[in-house]
Amino acid sequence: MDSTKVGLQGQSWGGYQIAYLITKTNLYAAAWAGAPVVNMTSAYSGIRWGPGISRQFQYEKSQTRLGASLWERPDLYIKNSPLFSLPNIKTPLVIMSNDADDAVPWYQGIEMYSDMKRLNKKVWLLVYNNEAHNLVERRNRKDIQIREQQFFDSYLKGAPMPEWLSKGVPAVMKGRTWGLNY
Repeated sequence: MDSTKVGLQGQSWGGYQIAYLITKTNLYAAAWAGAPVVNMTSAYSGIRWGPGISRQFQYEKSQTRLGASLWERPDLYIKNSPLFSLPNIKTPLVIMSNDADDAVPWYQGIEMYSDMKRLNKKVWLLVYNNEAHNLVERRNRKDIQIREQQFFDSYLKGAPMPEWLSKGVPAVMKGRTWGLNY
């Protein structure tokens, strides 16, 4: 194994862990984060649209287990939010954040993407319209598998970059061109 060509991928809580981890280490040559929470301060008072409940419980007592509200310990929310450590990132990253996600607000991926672009980091954002937290439509599941393979092949194996990586696909061209060709 080539220790300089290690990649990692995660979805949901795993997406958060990927986003957090690449702010703390430069060990990885490429990373892929699906539906990551990156800013716990902005996500804290949001709604989990599926069950229709506040997200606050998740940060205080459930999955994140910070043990305090945002007002009691804002330092914990900032310390555990990848967004506040984005300048440290050296790892190329793909973010998937879908516009019908009922678990993680899709603006979390947008925040990370736009802030990483502002910091001149290598980052790409995939948004599958009308898809929830996990992809359901077969066409989209096939598409993401192709893109993930192309991304890791490019960054870990030295394969040529497809157009979506090398040039991007502007939002106005979404659905007109896929950018999968080389």
